[in-house]
Amino acid sequence: MTVSPDPVPPGARSLDRLLDDLARQPFRARFHLRGRDRATAELKGPATIRWHAYDLIAKRLAPAAPYKDGKQTPYRGHPVFVAQHATATCCRSCLAR
Repeated sequence: MTVSPDPVPPGARSLDRLLDDLARQPFRARFHLRGRDRATAELKGPATIRWHAYDLIAKRLAPAAPYKDGKQTPYRGHPVFVAQHATATCCRSCLAR
C-alpha cells in the first residue's frame, strides 16, 4: 500500500498559521487594497504583482546594504507596498519580529 503525499508542504502550514496571526493584529488587519492600488492589481494580474513583490523585496529588503535603507516603505502607491505592511515584510525590524 502506498501513502499519498500530503498536497500541502509542511512549511506552508506554518506560513499559513503565521499569516493568520498577522491578520489578527489590529495594525496589520486594517490594510486593504483600495482605489488606484486595487485597480493596478486587477489590471496587472497576480503573476505580475508577484514578480513586482519579488523584485521590490529583493532590492529593498534582502541586500546587506539595501537601497533606501532605513526609509519607510510607503503605505500606498503600489499593491505590493500595502501587502508588505499587511504581512510585516515592510522593513527589517518588522520582518525580524
